[in-house]
This record gives sequence, C-alpha cells and structure tokens, in this order.
Amino acid sequence: MTKALVLDFGGVISKTLFETHDLSEDALGLPSGTLTWRGPFDPSSDDAWRAMQNGEMSERDYWALRMRETGKLVGEEWTEFPQFVGRLRGADPAAVIRPEALAAISQAKNAGKKLAILSNELDLFYGADFRKKLPFLADFDLIVDATYTQILKPDPRAYGFITDGLTLTAADCVFVDDQKKNIRGGDAAGMQTVHFDVTQPADSYARALELLTSSEAKS
Repeated sequence: MTKALVLDFGGVISKTLFETHDLSEDALGLPSGTLTWRGPFDPSSDDAWRAMQNGEMSERDYWALRMRETGKLVGEEWTEFPQFVGRLRGADPAAVIRPEALAAISQAKNAGKKLAILSNELDLFYGADFRKKLPFLADFDLIVDATYTQILKPDPRAYGFITDGLTLTAADCVFVDDQKKNIRGGDAAGMQTVHFDVTQPADSYARALELLTSSEAKS
C-alpha cells in the first residue's frame, strides 16, 4: 500500500531563522551577535518563545514581534513577512534548506512514496515567487498552505486536506512537524507522527523514514 511523507516546511525542510543569525546579520549589515533570540535552541533566554509554546501568543504573533524588532535595528518598517524573511535570507532560499530534508525527500520518492507539505504560512512568510527557486518542490504530490486555505494546524480540517488530496487514510501518512500542538493534531487525526527536533534534524528524519518503512511492512 502506498504511504506518504507529510512535512511541515519552516523548521523541518528549511533551517529556522534561529540557526542562521550569522547569515541574517551579514545580510542586514549588523554586527555579529546582534540577534540574540534563540527560540528552541535556548528557551530560557527567549520569553516570547516560551509564551508562544505556552499558548499565550500564536506562532504568527511571535514572528510579527521579531519582524518589528529586527526592522527597527536597520531603520526599516516591515509590514509583511516576505519582507522580513526576504531581507534576512536574501535571494537564495535554497541556501537554508536542510540537506537532511533533501536526502529524506529523495529516499521517499525513490521508494515510491507520496510526498506532501502541510504548512501554516508557506507563501505568507516567503512570498509566492520563492517556490520557483526551490526545484525539489516539484517532487511533491501535494502542497497545502494555510496562507490560502485559512485553516491552520492543528485544526482537524488541515489534516483532512492532506488525506483527501492524496486519497489516503490518515494512518498511511507519516507527519513531521516541529510544533508539539501540530503533532497533537496529527495524532488526533490518526496520522503517524514525528515531533521534529530542530536541534537534531538527522535523528528526526531517520525516525520518520523508519516509520515510513515499518508501516509499509505492516500493511
């Protein structure tokens, strides 16, 4: 039976902004060490990140805060996420794609598995044109982006877009996300899940591929 690897984008396929402060500072002309928010890499020093994890603010609100703060550092006022991400990551989003993600995508594709992305803010953060700069996205059978559906994970309907679009049952899908609330949503939908650890990307992808293989063996 055909199975599917369903990936979040930001953090899972692309490196987080927390991991690329050096690139961001260089792009913005800021001294090294200017950007100090570290999110999951140092939660104790990031009050806003802890608030988001505790449900006191949304993920979009967290990034809106960082967008405003970073814009002020360079005397700019950014009102759209693509302005923020574009300035920090420049014109080459491929430079921040995880090599572990590309390897896992290739392995799943070569094994005949379906590939899908389930994102809350793919084009909202990067802009609609960025996909042209990432050729590997052509390997995906389905991309569901809440920028357009307006249905955000962990809403059950978000996972339904995946199963309906791929014509698979939830149990046939291995869902990978770096946010626990979204993983809980995937669990509730009946998907097999991997809570992606951005500090250990290789291990997280290894678990996802193992699930994809072991679930095949059981079917």
